Amino acid sequence: MNIRQAKEAVRDTIRAYLSRDDSGHFLIPVERQRPLLLIGPPGIGKTAIMEQVARECGIGLVSYTITHHTRQSAIGLPVVSEREYDGHPMRVTEYTMSEIIASIYDEIERTGLREGILFLDEINCVSETLMPTMLQFLQYKTFGTHRVPEGYIIVTAGNPPRYNRSVRDFDIVTLDRVRRIEITEDLEVWREYAYDCGIHGAIMAYLEIHPDRFYSIHADMDGMRFVTARGWEDLSRLMLVHERKGLPVDRELMLQFLQDGDIAEDFATYYGLYGHYSELFCVADILSGAIIQGDEELTTAPFDEKLSLLGLLTDALAVRFRTYVCERTIQEKVLSVLQRVSGRLRDGDATVRDILEEELSDLRADTLHKEKTGRYSPQDIRVMYSVQEALKYLSGELNEKAPAPDRASEQAFLREWFSDREKDRQQACDVTGEALTNAFTYLARTFGEGQELVLFLTELGRDADALRFVHEHGNEAYEHYNELLLLGDRRRALQAEALALL
Repeated sequence: MNIRQAKEAVRDTIRAYLSRDDSGHFLIPVERQRPLLLIGPPGIGKTAIMEQVARECGIGLVSYTITHHTRQSAIGLPVVSEREYDGHPMRVTEYTMSEIIASIYDEIERTGLREGILFLDEINCVSETLMPTMLQFLQYKTFGTHRVPEGYIIVTAGNPPRYNRSVRDFDIVTLDRVRRIEITEDLEVWREYAYDCGIHGAIMAYLEIHPDRFYSIHADMDGMRFVTARGWEDLSRLMLVHERKGLPVDRELMLQFLQDGDIAEDFATYYGLYGHYSELFCVADILSGAIIQGDEELTTAPFDEKLSLLGLLTDALAVRFRTYVCERTIQEKVLSVLQRVSGRLRDGDATVRDILEEELSDLRADTLHKEKTGRYSPQDIRVMYSVQEALKYLSGELNEKAPAPDRASEQAFLREWFSDREKDRQQACDVTGEALTNAFTYLARTFGEGQELVLFLTELGRDADALRFVHEHGNEAYEHYNELLLLGDRRRALQAEALALL
C-alpha cells in the first residue's frame, strides 16, 4: 500500500484498539492488540504519518529510533534487592524502569493525554544483543519487567533488506504476533502532501517532468546513490529560506540532500531554467489579467517548458489558496471569540475590554499548552498567534479610542472592525478567483482544450486548498473546463471523495 493508505490503516487501528465497552474495558483486550509493523523504504514518511495520526486523533506520541539504544537503556539497569524465599533472605537482581517506558509516563505527565502511540523505528536493525529484547517486546509488550501502559498503541517500522544490510529477519513466532504492512513509494500521493506543506514549485515541476527521480536507490562502483521523499522535502525547506535570504541555491546545496550526483546536477540545471521561465512567462501578469492573449510560440515549445509554465502557475495559485484557507480559519476563530464576548456581556456586568483581555489570556495559555504538547501543526499554531494579534489590536484600540468604558460604543467598534475585516477578506477571495480564471483563460487561448489544460486541472485537483476554495467560493472557469474536459464517472467520484475529506 502507499503511505496514505498506511496512515489510514494506523488511524483505523488506533480507533479500534482504543474503543471500549460500556463498562470501560477495551473491546480488543490489550494482549490481543497486535503491534503494527510498517515495512518500507527509508525516507518515505513513516515517522511523519505517526505525527499526523497522533495530532488528528488527539493522542500522545513517543518516538524512538531503536538502533540508538543499548540493551541497558531498553530494559533498564540491573539492581540488587533483598527478597525472602521459603523463609530465607535472598539477594536477587531486578531492573530499573526502561528509558522508553519512562518516556511514555513523562509524555502522559507533560500532555495530560493517557492514550497515545509508542513508535519504534528501525526495529529490524537492532544489535544482536538487543534483538531478544525486541522479540520479547513485540510478543508481550514489555521491556524487561515493565509493561507498556494501557492506552498506548505500539507501532514499529523497518526497512526491507535491500535498503539496509543490517536488517534482521523476524521468526514466524514473532511475525504471527504483529500486523505487517508493506509500504511502497507513490509520487501521486506525495504530491497531495507536498501541496499541503508548500514544497518548492521547482521541485514539483521537475518531478512532473521526471517522475522516475522522485525515489531512487541503487548501488554502483562508487557506493550507494539515493534520493528519497525526505530528501526532496528537506531540500525544499532550505531552498525557500535561501531564496528569502538571498543565499545561493546551487549544485553543492542539491548534493547535500539528493545523494545521487546525476539527479542533483540535473535538478540544479533545471532550477536555473525554472528561474528563467519565471521571468520569461510573467506569471504575475498572467494571474492579474495584464496578459490575456495566448502565446503562440508556446504551442510548439518543448513539453518540459510547457510543464514548467503549468508548475509556475499552480505554485503561485497554491500560495493564494493556502492564504485563503488560513485567513478564513483566523476569521472564524475571531468571530467565535467576539460571539463569546457578546454572550458574556448579556450575562454579566464586565466591560468589553475586560472580557477581551480574559479571552486573550485564555488563548495565550491554550496556545502555549498546545505548543508544549506538540500535537498541533505549525499552521494551527500560526493561526492561534494571528488570532492573538487581532485581539491585542482590538484591546489596544479600545483603550486608546475610549478610555472610559462604554458598552454600546465598544460593541459598535467591534462590529465595524469585524465587518471591515470580512470585506477585505472577501475582496482577497475575489482577487484569488480572478487569478484562477485568468490562468484558465491564458492556457485555453494558448493551448486550446488540450492536454496542457487537463494537466493544469489535474494539478489543481491534487491541492486540497484549491478544491476547498472552489467548493466554498466557486469559480465558473474551473467548473466550465472541469465539466468540458474531465467528465466521467471515475473523475467525479474522485472529486467527491476529495471534497468529503475537507
